[in-house]
Amino acid sequence: MANKVLLIVNTGTPDKPEVKEVRRFLSEFLNDKRVIDLPWLLRKILVNLIIVPFRAPKSTKLYKRLWTGEGSPLLYNLKKLETGVQLRLKNRYNVMGVMRYGTPSLRETLNLMKNNPPEELVVFPLFPHYASSTTGSVIELTAGIVKNWNVIPELRFVGQFYSRPEYLDTMADHIIRYETDKYDHILFSYHGLPLSHIHSVHPERDCRDCNCGEKFPDDGAFCYKATCYETTRLLSAKLKLPSDKASTSFQSRLTKKWLSPFTDETLIKLARSGRKRVLVIAPSFVADCLETTIEIKEEYLNLFKSEGGQELTVVESLNGSDEWAKTLIDIADI
Repeated sequence: MANKVLLIVNTGTPDKPEVKEVRRFLSEFLNDKRVIDLPWLLRKILVNLIIVPFRAPKSTKLYKRLWTGEGSPLLYNLKKLETGVQLRLKNRYNVMGVMRYGTPSLRETLNLMKNNPPEELVVFPLFPHYASSTTGSVIELTAGIVKNWNVIPELRFVGQFYSRPEYLDTMADHIIRYETDKYDHILFSYHGLPLSHIHSVHPERDCRDCNCGEKFPDDGAFCYKATCYETTRLLSAKLKLPSDKASTSFQSRLTKKWLSPFTDETLIKLARSGRKRVLVIAPSFVADCLETTIEIKEEYLNLFKSEGGQELTVVESLNGSDEWAKTLIDIADI
């Protein structure tokens, strides 16, 4: 096998749906300064003394509902994707699926390469849209470790790919199977971010005053909000959706100071306005996880029905499909 490595990186998952393991995972995740952008001491106090102790037991219950006989969907779909990409690349690259937090660990995988570095290292964060807390964190950790190696290989990062034709074609083909004409409304739901993360991208302008929901702004290249709205427009065009039949929302908020409109509130409004059948597409997730399987398929479904809705269908993520494996290779240009 060629001495080249392709790392495909997702966020992470606890090793087991047990409080101890969830606590360990949340601690690593939330102590990342790019996830909670507060001064070091304040972040440590908030995360280790308040958030993790109170959140771990609740999150454990959710992970128990998510877990299958194969384990965590995020992990087994990553391994399936790794296998699919490796089969297509044959011996040209050594493909490794790793996690930014938890195991298999990005940090530990890189540390094991130190004494026998590859000739080329390609890092593919599995996030269609750039955010400091996702792609930014993966890049910072990788670069921080590799810079201390005696031999630094050719290093390349695959950036955001929401607008790549390969990704859009694969997503559109995947969504078409759900027969969008059958639904009263198509809702594109993206993982939310704190408004402070968005403001840091363009500090001279409040993102709440931006019209990126209508058109892509000149300074929107790395603005998560702008790129999410652009994804909705691009996919809607591919799917030939009427403008009044599709909308954008953001889920998984922790406070009101997160990106809006919120998905749960949007679904309530849709149900109350007489939309009985809604199809939810979650383009920011390439693998099913708590946010798609539990939050949307269970919690939001119950909420939608309680307000008069009848059917809430969620488009399955690309997960470890052959189509996604091929698309990933095309995007990575290897």
